[in-house]
Amino acid sequence: MKEELETLFVSERASEETNCEKFTGGHGNHKENSPFLNSSEAGKGGDYYDRNLALFEEELDIRPKVSSLLGKLVNYTNLTQGVKEHEEAESTDGSKKKVSKSPSMGTLMGVYLPCMQNIFGVILFLRLTWMVGMAGVLQSFLIVLLCCCCTMLTTISMSAIATNGVVPAGGSYFMISRSLGPEFGGAVGLCFYLGTTFAGAMYILGAIEILLTYIVPQAAIFHPSGAHDASSAMLNNMRVYGTVFLILMAVVVFVGVKYVNKFASLFLACVVISILSIYAGAIKSIFDPPEFPICMLGNRTLSRDQFDVCAKTIVKDNITVASKLWELFCHSTNLTTENCDEYFLMNNVSEIAGIPGAASGILKDNLWSNYLEKGEILEKAHHPSVDVAGQKNNLHLYVLSDIATSFMVLVGIFFPSVTGIMAGSNRSGDLKDAQKSIPVGTILAIVTTSLVYFSCVLLFGACIEGVVLRDKYGDAVNKNLVVGTLSWPSPWVIVIGSFFSTCGAGLQSLTGAPRLLQAIAKDNIIPFLWVFGHGKANGEPTWALLLTALIAELGILIASLDMVAPILSMFFLMCYLFVNLACAVQTLLRTPNWRPRFKYYHWALSFLGMSICLALMFISSWYYALVAMLIAGMIYKYIEYQGAEKEWGDGIRGLSLSAARYALLRLEEGPPHTKNWRPQLLVLLKLDEDLHVKYPRLLTFASQLKAGKGLTIIGSVIQGNFLETYGEAQAAEQTIKNMMDIEKVKGFCQVVVANKVREGIAHLIQSCGLGGMKHNTVVLGWPYGWRQSEDPRSWKTFIGTVRCTTAAHLALLVPKNVSFYPSNHERYNEGNIDVWWIVHDGGMLMLLPFLLKQHKVWRKCKMRIFTVAQMDDNSIQMKKDLATFLYQLRIEAEVEVVEMHNSDISAYTYERTLMMEQRSQMLRQMRLTKTEREREAQLVKDRHSIARLESLYSDEEDEGDPVPENIQMTWTKEKCDAEKRNRGSAVGSFRDLISIKPNQSNVRRMHTAVKLNEVIVNRSHDARLVLLNMPGPPKNTDGDENYMEFLEVLTEGLERVLLVRGGGREVITIYS
Repeated sequence: MKEELETLFVSERASEETNCEKFTGGHGNHKENSPFLNSSEAGKGGDYYDRNLALFEEELDIRPKVSSLLGKLVNYTNLTQGVKEHEEAESTDGSKKKVSKSPSMGTLMGVYLPCMQNIFGVILFLRLTWMVGMAGVLQSFLIVLLCCCCTMLTTISMSAIATNGVVPAGGSYFMISRSLGPEFGGAVGLCFYLGTTFAGAMYILGAIEILLTYIVPQAAIFHPSGAHDASSAMLNNMRVYGTVFLILMAVVVFVGVKYVNKFASLFLACVVISILSIYAGAIKSIFDPPEFPICMLGNRTLSRDQFDVCAKTIVKDNITVASKLWELFCHSTNLTTENCDEYFLMNNVSEIAGIPGAASGILKDNLWSNYLEKGEILEKAHHPSVDVAGQKNNLHLYVLSDIATSFMVLVGIFFPSVTGIMAGSNRSGDLKDAQKSIPVGTILAIVTTSLVYFSCVLLFGACIEGVVLRDKYGDAVNKNLVVGTLSWPSPWVIVIGSFFSTCGAGLQSLTGAPRLLQAIAKDNIIPFLWVFGHGKANGEPTWALLLTALIAELGILIASLDMVAPILSMFFLMCYLFVNLACAVQTLLRTPNWRPRFKYYHWALSFLGMSICLALMFISSWYYALVAMLIAGMIYKYIEYQGAEKEWGDGIRGLSLSAARYALLRLEEGPPHTKNWRPQLLVLLKLDEDLHVKYPRLLTFASQLKAGKGLTIIGSVIQGNFLETYGEAQAAEQTIKNMMDIEKVKGFCQVVVANKVREGIAHLIQSCGLGGMKHNTVVLGWPYGWRQSEDPRSWKTFIGTVRCTTAAHLALLVPKNVSFYPSNHERYNEGNIDVWWIVHDGGMLMLLPFLLKQHKVWRKCKMRIFTVAQMDDNSIQMKKDLATFLYQLRIEAEVEVVEMHNSDISAYTYERTLMMEQRSQMLRQMRLTKTEREREAQLVKDRHSIARLESLYSDEEDEGDPVPENIQMTWTKEKCDAEKRNRGSAVGSFRDLISIKPNQSNVRRMHTAVKLNEVIVNRSHDARLVLLNMPGPPKNTDGDENYMEFLEVLTEGLERVLLVRGGGREVITIYS
């Protein structure tokens, strides 16, 4: 007993070790799933086991003590920023190993200030005034409110995800991929990467615009050849300088990120000083507005950089002479009017204040929108003017709108100025307490920046003249930056400050984007990106930086800030949308692992944020939105088909389970309606000794019948003891799954271990499926060679299965000669599928050919339906009725009625029946003599024992089982006499075979089988497939062998036959 127990526990321990190896070795890169990977202490001998834990000695080999686990978890440190969670293990060489510095950043330095720096950017200084001028204060408030609500709701969702466990450095990509799975994670990660890369391009374009427009206009390489070439020359300048700046910045990032990080505080200081100067200027404008006069011709705004004096004439040495303005409009230096622009002559020139100040009441004029088309002149409403057409060649003298504007366009251009909320989560590896700092710091940063934007919109509307606000490049105020005109003490504060802050933001984007790409590449979910996971020896992503620079160059070649901004808006909005979706899915699923420390979230807020993101995408640019979604969709599908399999415990897997559970519960409400009935298959496969599928064409037939729709379960039975043959069952299941993939069968596999094959099949028929998703049709292979085999197990199992399906009210399909069935690569360009409808089975015979014809193999075959008429039937009327019935069923088929005349039973039928019964009797005797021989052999082996005698007609598995053990018995004289009598009767029964007379019932059945077979072979010998009603097995089990003979006779001479037996319910209907 002791030895048995020791053996039991040793085997149990070995199996646990094997399972543990399977668990930890499945995916080498799933380090987050197993914070304890091994227990090296286990090999130190018996001293390792604590005396108090002796009961758990077996466990401690594979599972650590709680104390050691807690020690490892407490010592867990996030990797530094820029190095992702899947970084290669550090070198074991002690000299190379560096002591990792523990994260020490707090909320202010680690989250709040970086978010502020990322959110405030080029749009605030270059486009916010123009947006207020075009949209008006009220609609500008609405734009800012929409964008800030979007980021605030996204931050709430992000905070919930970020505080749900340890977030290694990886930011938004890590959060989305671990919440929504590798497909969504990869798609959104790449969208976020593209957004960050285009943001870098946008910042560089902003820096070049500030440089060439406001700091050193003389540095322009291309100059306009004519009055209307100014914009194209400017775009070319931006392309050249932008490329140079991009190369310089890429070199700086390549040389070392530490230099970028060192200057980060300087760039942040530039932003803060610039914003403070705006507030200072707005306060000063109340009592001392700055002098920036605007020259107006009628109600049209003139471009001030082409003349100095805002007047038609000037007095020079007491003589009135033409001004520079007169020369430009009249093309002469004297005061002649013959070539003058009509609008110039009819309207007066006047000067108005560009910055009236906060006390001027200009706010009421700037409340409402004033959208313009491209090329439209900036006009001041209610200013006196005579409305006459001027000369077109003088348009360059006015301030013109360079692009068509609308609410939608402005949303797309403004949105990048609220992005950057991920800055805190991106550097979560450097934070002392990321779960506290990320929500608090990010929300505070959004509140601060939102207040700044709202106040700036109000101040710009209250202090600056409307035509100046609408003047994008400051042409009306001597090419000054419009924000700069308001700032104090000098416009140069904002010009220089915004230039440096924009350059800094560009550097930050070029630093962050390659690391994000490196993280995605190292996760190995997108195979073709693997090269970007490598870099310099210190982990810097060199190849990723190169790709980032190339993509950013595409943005720079676009050259227009207003064109690039909506592109990156799309990618950021896509990313924020999925952050909200991740939070909503996790919240609604209530997964056990969803326990965020941040409690102020709700699924409704996440859905609202998601809706706003989607709305903003289509509001700002519907075609960009579609392109972004297409890109994300393509990446999603690519990862789904080509990417590495990952199991990250993501929410989409949980969502699938919830949806499946919901659908299964709905299916439980009642049986499917006849209109929804389709064969849900249970295919019973036979495996050979090597666990290979014996008849793979059964799977081919199942795939052709199903065409990927409905339920398919592939079942098989392995004979033996479950504890001993579990490994075989697993191997068999894998073999079947591989074969299913080859044959393109979409379904499930179930292998059952049972002592008897018939019992295993009965278990499969009873228990396969779940709830309402159960099989209603069994596909069973024909037992080939049953006549030649002395062992009756094959046909007994077959008939037992037929009886089981009938008892369970399931339909049954038996493909005979299945090896002749077509493969999925064959095509039948002609031929017939013949249906022999002898008894009504619920319409299965009609439905099956229709389903088969949906598959490309059978599509071009024609369907013929034959039915049998007796002598007293009206065959003509039957044909009409059947044609009408098929018309109502919407099934196209030829209809034929075959008349079967009553005829006498032929001698051939009688002889065939006689042969069948003689053969059955002979096989019984042969089995009897075989049993006798085995018993005699056993007696010779051990004279003092006798094998336990089995019943002659026992279950086939019992017959095939070896004799379990020898039973000690004592021989008596009576037993010896009985044995002799048995032998004598066996010999006599062989003599009786000659004089046997066939059973009349069997003769009648054989007659039917022969006659039907003659008719079927005559009409359908060349058919591609013959479908035939399968007769039911006899109620008396003594006639089972005869039943098999009847089926053989019925299907003789036919190449491909499908025997069909209905499940007792209607499966096809004439109603819609």
